[in-house]
Amino acid sequence: MKIVFLTTDNRDHFRNSTDPIPVFGPAPDALLRGFALLPEVEVHIITCARRPLPAPENLAPNLVFHSVFVPQIGWMRTLFQGCVRAVRKKVRELGADIVHGQGTEGHNALAAALSSFPNVATIHGNMRAIARLERPRPFTYNWLAARLEGWAIPRNDGVVCITRHAQEEVRGLARRTWVVPNAVDTSFYQVNAEPAPDVPAKILCLGRVRPLKNQIALIRAMDPVANNRRFDLVFVGGADEAEPYGAEFAALVKARSWCSRIGHSTREKLQVLLKKASLLVLPSLEENCPMVVLEAMAAGVPVVGAKVGGVPDLIEEGRTGWFCDPRDGESMRKAIETALANPAVAAEVARLAQERALERFHPKSVAQRHVEIYREVIASRGGH
Repeated sequence: MKIVFLTTDNRDHFRNSTDPIPVFGPAPDALLRGFALLPEVEVHIITCARRPLPAPENLAPNLVFHSVFVPQIGWMRTLFQGCVRAVRKKVRELGADIVHGQGTEGHNALAAALSSFPNVATIHGNMRAIARLERPRPFTYNWLAARLEGWAIPRNDGVVCITRHAQEEVRGLARRTWVVPNAVDTSFYQVNAEPAPDVPAKILCLGRVRPLKNQIALIRAMDPVANNRRFDLVFVGGADEAEPYGAEFAALVKARSWCSRIGHSTREKLQVLLKKASLLVLPSLEENCPMVVLEAMAAGVPVVGAKVGGVPDLIEEGRTGWFCDPRDGESMRKAIETALANPAVAAEVARLAQERALERFHPKSVAQRHVEIYREVIASRGGH
């Protein structure tokens, strides 16, 4: 089976042309690692870039990489028409049994729908749901992305929904849907968190600092806890201090000895942090299938997650994690204190969560499920 896999090379996003190999998001990268374990598939990865980027042709014996140059005019300002045309041309050169667009945040789902080949799209961030919460100004990136998502979904042959929440969001819009969770890179299963028992508990909160991620509410919720419990709350993710939310967040962190921020993190640095973490907290107001939760579960780190979006698909209350209401400081505080109060119980919760993660999120099993979906779509189109 020849699969064309449309995704984003983060070297282009971060304007980094010095890295010699492509850099993908954690979810697409883990799925590709799963495909590399399936010799019956041949995967051609296509990414669009605003500048020439170096890369080996083969990332694995059955994974071939193609970077397609698209001038700046062909991106969002023209609703990605340059990207769509460039991808369509490349797909026709390659031929394909199936085209898979990763994400509706940019052009990938759109290019898959317009490829003329059997195709599916995966929704990672529900852009229309995010737009309902954030109410972006007209013609800003998130405003346009939400509308492009609504246009692309019914034109794809089907949508891979990584949670039931995503499935509900596209119900009545998508032609057909399947629920398949993200895969987690196998290196996270080797972390096996070992928090030190005699030092302040290390609580991690990952995500770009923005109102949707709700970090300020988490800090304020933890103020009373700091009066009678030792802990370090570590934020991992970028922050724009020129924006009001970023500026307020930075001031709150600076004023508290138990708060710190370390900015962006690589996969390797994240694994080092997870190794010593006592708890991961996700206080977001909207999530689909957050990789930080899956990665913490795989690493054996207990999780407190906001009961929103697709997070309830990932955690079983009291058995593989704990829930909180992100709009209620007392709820967040109570869930975190429950997780920290009994390290033995937290360790057992983390152990069971790791077992479930190995069953549900291993790259090979997730990749195999995708191949089954591809065969279904190809058959529905009478082959290609």
